Amino acid sequence: MTPLAAWRLEYRLARTLWGLGRRLVELAYNGIEPAEVKLLPTRLRVGLDEYRRNRRTPHDLFCLFGPIRLWRVVYQAVEPGIAGLFPLEQALGIVGRLATPALADQVGRLMAELTQQQTQAVLRERYGVSWSIKSLRKVTAALAESLAPLRQEAQVARLLDLLRQAFASSGKNRPMLVAGRDGVMVQTRPCWEEASTATVSVYNRRGQRLGTVYLGRMPELGQAAMTGQLTDLLLAVLKAWEGPLPRLHYVTDAGNHPLEFYRCVLRPMRHPRTGKRLEWTWSVDYFHAAERITKLAEVIFGVGREASAWAAKMRKVLKEKTNGVSRVLHSAGALRQRRGLTGSEKDYRQAVSYLRRFARYMDYREYRRVGLPIGSGVTEAACKTIVNYRFKQSGMRWHCVTGQHVLDLRVILKSGVWRRVYRIALSSYTPCHLATPPAQEPAHLIFPAVLQLPA
Repeated sequence: MTPLAAWRLEYRLARTLWGLGRRLVELAYNGIEPAEVKLLPTRLRVGLDEYRRNRRTPHDLFCLFGPIRLWRVVYQAVEPGIAGLFPLEQALGIVGRLATPALADQVGRLMAELTQQQTQAVLRERYGVSWSIKSLRKVTAALAESLAPLRQEAQVARLLDLLRQAFASSGKNRPMLVAGRDGVMVQTRPCWEEASTATVSVYNRRGQRLGTVYLGRMPELGQAAMTGQLTDLLLAVLKAWEGPLPRLHYVTDAGNHPLEFYRCVLRPMRHPRTGKRLEWTWSVDYFHAAERITKLAEVIFGVGREASAWAAKMRKVLKEKTNGVSRVLHSAGALRQRRGLTGSEKDYRQAVSYLRRFARYMDYREYRRVGLPIGSGVTEAACKTIVNYRFKQSGMRWHCVTGQHVLDLRVILKSGVWRRVYRIALSSYTPCHLATPPAQEPAHLIFPAVLQLPA
């Protein structure tokens, strides 16, 4: 035995077992329908549409072990203009008419993380699947359209699990449900536009973040879909939660859409079961406020050591002192009167206006006292994690529809609910029904055959 011989042994054994697996899958799937077509029901019904049995035809598709050929019986629609039905494909859960559920599972995970070319390379090397970009997009679209409607149910279940952990934790603070949203620029066709992300996190009694679920939407006018998704998710969690109400907190920058969401949705929000007004607190991101202090320092002192020292002192005052914003503005006004401005009057007024306008949402000393987060780092990180790392690689330009398919898959994966969503999707299959009286057709031939998934 040599290292080269050991290497050859394992690779030859792997190829042999891989080929055996492909053959076994092909035999298992082709053995579901009876060998004689005449033993199958003559007619089937799906909803209001009826279908008539025709003939058995071959179709090439792909599983975890590579390409297989599936022989399935086609049922033609009685009414013209309706596509044919393949009960065996529906029973197996074939995605995009190309991939078995197990392979589609891997395709979705890969497309959520990697580029199209990288996904193609992994599928070719790992599973022996050589797809064109068109085929890859077809499977991705079919998978996203089936999983996206199930996202909220799985995210609610995860947040409820996290809330139970938070209330079981030890500490002096009340557990928190913290929401946030932000925008991020994405290059679409033909220009750069603003996509949106949102987060919902659970914090325990010690102020530690236990977990986060994510939302993401491609650019849209007014971001109405994002507002609807985030609102529905929060209301669904509050409706399903039966324990003591957690502290409700919202932390974002003071952009137009985050501000509008607080004023129009969160502030008037009522409990979905009791109808009682909910107390949402809003904290303007501390680091955005600190940027305004830095700008004030540069306008007053110019760029240099003196500006840095004053800005550092004022940032500490803003975070730790009562009426921190008033103290900062008072100091800035006194310095302006005494020494004038080095920078422009416009920059000074913009920074002061920002701090004055949102001063009531910058009580960072009180927020820290009760354990609330004062920075929107989780949401800022979501912009990078959910969008930037996948959508802003070199040369990428996106159509909103295809981009949303990838974004839906990525949101499910990064929220930690992929397995739960995928199992719900596989369990929600609706079988075909016999269109003829049961006495004329054997009951055991009703589709589909039940396939048990591994635990």
